[in-house]
Amino acid sequence: MKIIFPESDNHYIVEAAEQLRQSSLCDPILRNSTLEEACKSVTSGEADALIAGIDYSSRDVILAARDFLGVEAPVFSEKNLFSSLFVAKFPDGRTLILSDGATCKHPTVEQLADIIRLTSAAAAKILDDEPRVALLSFSTFGSGGKDATMDLLREAKQLYLSKFPEAKVDGEMQLDAAINPRIGAKKAPNSEVAGRANVLIVPDINAGNILYKSFEQLAGAQVAGPILLGFKYPVSDLSRGSTAEDVVFTAECLARLA
Repeated sequence: MKIIFPESDNHYIVEAAEQLRQSSLCDPILRNSTLEEACKSVTSGEADALIAGIDYSSRDVILAARDFLGVEAPVFSEKNLFSSLFVAKFPDGRTLILSDGATCKHPTVEQLADIIRLTSAAAAKILDDEPRVALLSFSTFGSGGKDATMDLLREAKQLYLSKFPEAKVDGEMQLDAAINPRIGAKKAPNSEVAGRANVLIVPDINAGNILYKSFEQLAGAQVAGPILLGFKYPVSDLSRGSTAEDVVFTAECLARLA
């Protein structure tokens, strides 16, 4: 697995590349190049994947991926959609995948159904477990009364399940009901996902971004990503606050998608 890093003058990238070489997780290619040049290295076959964003802005990375790597055709949306996920590894050994906290700001029902699809497919490769997807809300199966975001989540779930009926996707539900077995059994006793979720989908980018940074800054999780979804090749847009260890973890996760 060859991953190109076009920000070779960043000391975290240099340190991460050395760790990757020593661990044999991948063969890092360090270049001080434009994003266009790095993308063309991937499409030409010189590299299998691209990791950037520790110095480049998210907008620059995403637009370069769109223009030079190409976007996969969506299933539910009328227009092309790209999304992202984070992989959070917690001190207690748990790993959770979260989407979308970096790319799609306010998804429609169709876009959210495609986000569920893209995230589930990636999670099946990244996790050593079957994806169990919880659609997060302030409400658990109607406990919050009525709200447009609850309707969004429910309709997206139904649309997704109409094409993938065997998938384990459920919601809307609160975070505690999604990941805590005791609370999940109490609040949603008939759900296959509640209390056992390992993939979390949020209704908009505000919730996703705040939640992933809470994982990192308050819960002590190590976070990989954002790993971009919907492109024709594996690509990650690093957080500009990433450390060398975060870069290594991101490369490890990205390698599973190639």
